[in-house]
Order: sequence, then structure tokens, then C-alpha cells
Amino acid sequence: MKHTDTNRWRTIDIVVASVIAVAFGVIFWAWGLLWSATEAAFAFFPPAQALIYGMWLVPAVLGGLVIRKPGAAVYCELLAAIVSALLGSQWGALTIVQGLSQGLGAELAFAAFRYRTFRLPTALLAGALTGLGAALFDFFYWNVATDLTSYRIPYALITILSATVLAGAGAYALTRALATTGVLDRFPAGRDRALV
Repeated sequence: MKHTDTNRWRTIDIVVASVIAVAFGVIFWAWGLLWSATEAAFAFFPPAQALIYGMWLVPAVLGGLVIRKPGAAVYCELLAAIVSALLGSQWGALTIVQGLSQGLGAELAFAAFRYRTFRLPTALLAGALTGLGAALFDFFYWNVATDLTSYRIPYALITILSATVLAGAGAYALTRALATTGVLDRFPAGRDRALV
């Protein structure tokens, strides 16, 4: 009798997770340039710049939704951060540490459901928790010298909101869109399209 372990990563899981991560690593690098370019636009209320933060968190949720195995969220977010750092992110190697903290947030959401449910509420929770990971890191590292009530708390809350919408709902919509093309047919995410 052949034993199958559904949590074991297949070669295609590694390849697709890596493609997601590398693609988003390039997006991260470009998003960093956009982040710097938009600082003046948010001068009226600097914490509001966190509205665009969620894009950096998409691969954690997307990887979890597509691969559906333990470690996928962390792998995708961490590898994307590594690629971004190697491309010359203005935050340097610290981007890698941030990627780990962000990926762990999404991983916790998928683990909470024992990697068995991948519907919109799970994606939203994964987005919110990866946003929480990002917000906590920024709260205690990047924003520690800023005012608590006028900057740090609003920035953290807006980061979590952005992550819930862009990374949570965005990754869910992207997964569904990819599934309709047939490119995810080798994954449960692709086979779920018949159920929707």
C-alpha cells in the first residue's frame, strides 16, 4: 500500500512557489521605489502611506492559497524578500527579516485551520495576520522614534487594513483568476474552480 503525505512538497510545489516569490521579489523592489516616490503625496497624514503597504504581503497569502502546504506562506514571502534585497532594496538585508515576520503571520492563519480551508475568510485572516506581523516589526523598529498616537498606532492599523484588502482579498482574487486560466490545474486551488 502506497502512503501519500498531503503535506509533503512536490517538485511542482517548489517550482511554482519559487516563481511566485521571484516575481513578487521584483515587484517588491519596484514597489519600494513607488513607496519613496509617494511620500510627499501622504504629507497631509504620513501614516496613510501604509494604505499601499499590503502589496508587499501578497506572496505570503498567495503562496498559502496556491500551494496549500505548511511553510508555503513563509517560503514565498521570505524568498520574495531575499530577491528584493538582492536587487538592491533601499532597506537592504533587513528586508529579509521583515519577510520572515510577515510570512509567519500568514502561515499562522493557514495553520489555525490546519491547512484545510482556503476560502475568502481564511485569506482575509491570513492578510490581516501578515499585516499584523509587518505592523509589529515596523512599530518596534522603523517607527519607534515616532509619536505613539499620531503615527505609530494609526500606521499599524492602516497597515493591517491594507494587508487584509490587498494581500488577503487581492491574493484570493488572484488565485481564482489564475485558476480559471487552467495554470493551477495541478493544484487543489485549480481544481476548486469547478466548485465555485
